[in-house]
Amino acid sequence: MSKNILPEKSYKFALRIVKLSQYLNDEKHEFVLSKKILDSGTAVGVLIEEAQQGENRADFLQKYSVANKEAFKTNFWLRLLRDGDFLSEKQAQSLLNDCEELQKMLISAIKTTKAAE
Repeated sequence: MSKNILPEKSYKFALRIVKLSQYLNDEKHEFVLSKKILDSGTAVGVLIEEAQQGENRADFLQKYSVANKEAFKTNFWLRLLRDGDFLSEKQAQSLLNDCEELQKMLISAIKTTKAAE
């Protein structure tokens, strides 16, 4: 049986988002966007964790679908922070790469689960 790496990757991403939020607060004195990115970026991992305990396939799909929406929101906030000069291109791109990897994995898991129905 293959191990699901999505929970681990989403946890590591959430940790990076927590550190980003701290950086935005402490270094950039940006509090509104730091809260938004903290909410959406950590929600991805929380929803993936919840999905692992889903009562049935529908519950699992619903949690992954919401996690995917939160990942898309996080992607938006990251681009906004980059384009608003709160993050360097290098800082933003590293986070965007991780976020987009999570998005692709979530979409794939959603499609695979729906196909198995």
